[in-house]
Amino acid sequence: MKTKVENMTSKNGNSIPNQFIITDENGNEFFQSYDSIIAVKRPSGKIELDEKYWDYSTTTGKYRNIFLHETKDITEMKIKSGVYILTDLN
Repeated sequence: MKTKVENMTSKNGNSIPNQFIITDENGNEFFQSYDSIIAVKRPSGKIELDEKYWDYSTTTGKYRNIFLHETKDITEMKIKSGVYILTDLN
């Protein structure tokens, strides 16, 4: 499999500008907002968030929540409990 880049899509199926899902040849799935990697889902189930950009803006947060299928409160709880790792993805 080659690296695949797709725009996120709205509930109506429209492409959302500047919000991307990238899947690499190893099965890692990245969420990129504009030029920054925000989060990565590893095939192992491990999730990493960029320590600087994971909560950069309202727009980034909206699409991060969609990517992770959860609210910001749940994401913060998982960060605090160590389920999610904050790291430098950029």
